[in-house]
Amino acid sequence: MSVLSGRHFLQVPGPTNLPERVLRAMDRPVVDHRSPEFAALLPRIIPLLKQVFGAKTGEIIIMSGSGTGGWESALVNTLKPGDRVLACVNGQFGLGFGNAARKLGYEVEELVWDWGQEVRPDDLERRLRSAGAAGIKAVTVVHNETSTGVTSDVGAIRAAMDRAGSDALLLVDTVSSLGSIDFRFDEWRVDVALCGSQKGLMMPPGQAYLCASPRALALSQDGGSPRNFLDWGPMLREYERGLFPFTPNTLMLFGLREALVMLVEEEGLPNVYERHHRLASAVRSSVEAWNLSIMCEKPAFRSNTVTAVLVPDGLDGMEIVEHARSRLNMSLGVGVGQSRRRAFRIGHLGSLNELEVIAMVSGVEMTLREMGLPVSLGAAAAACERAFVTPPAPSGPGPG
Repeated sequence: MSVLSGRHFLQVPGPTNLPERVLRAMDRPVVDHRSPEFAALLPRIIPLLKQVFGAKTGEIIIMSGSGTGGWESALVNTLKPGDRVLACVNGQFGLGFGNAARKLGYEVEELVWDWGQEVRPDDLERRLRSAGAAGIKAVTVVHNETSTGVTSDVGAIRAAMDRAGSDALLLVDTVSSLGSIDFRFDEWRVDVALCGSQKGLMMPPGQAYLCASPRALALSQDGGSPRNFLDWGPMLREYERGLFPFTPNTLMLFGLREALVMLVEEEGLPNVYERHHRLASAVRSSVEAWNLSIMCEKPAFRSNTVTAVLVPDGLDGMEIVEHARSRLNMSLGVGVGQSRRRAFRIGHLGSLNELEVIAMVSGVEMTLREMGLPVSLGAAAAACERAFVTPPAPSGPGPG
């Protein structure tokens, strides 16, 4: 197999491209994880992570693992065996969050919407008002459903829970939104939010980050489920000294510090969110230029980090992704779950700029043309340029 020259275009919805500065920050000899040099990292990292989560209250938990590990950590620290969970399912990862709870021994009910739809607060409110809902201890929600490119309004979801008089915990997956789409932990009164390192935070895979409210922390201290490695208590006690109760991903923490400085202190989070909206608007304009459909049904809920594109009859989404990889050295996201062959996904998050997006959509356009779709060559680049020189309309559901 020949090796293609030039830059590899990694345009999946995670892992994402790493800035050179982050790579260089991690390129150092391994340090003693009980040393003063290492202990100075957490006091710098945790306040910056709190800003990304939109939290002044609560505590940050950093663990080795992924977003899937974050699901488990959120569940076992706050829920007791047999507790009832209402899983909001509008895509593969909402389904996965609920399945994780089920496998851990919780009683799980799914509230399901069609793929391409947002989590609808009115539907949630009706379920929480219905008979038997008083025993529901937690509601799980995916803020940005990576499989479908749909961003749900977490603030409206919390308001629906309030109207229903529910005291259930609100557990939110922010894996493909945090650091790219505005998230307001305190304002939306989220109980636990979780994220992986490998997406908007511009880090390699290997870490999970959680933000836990005072209520969630109290539940963790008073009970929860059996756990050992995932127990927040020993972690938080060691954090006070800048240390961990286990051997952490030491070099990744140097990279995380650098990435957070870039996002929070240098670019600034409002500018980060605006950049992602601008890039996403251009990608969506390109899809329109190809006369293809976006899986997310309502424009107001279309994600600023990933666009799931429906393929017309006669084309296979997986074959499109494979052609782009072998022909152009570009990785796109395959369809997931029920959309495995009827869609492909374009990731546009993390370390990314306008010129990279123009090159990426041009590569997708070439792929579609070579796969037999009668797209007009140059249409995507032109659509992007128009989007970039014309300010896009305000985006997204509510403040998210």
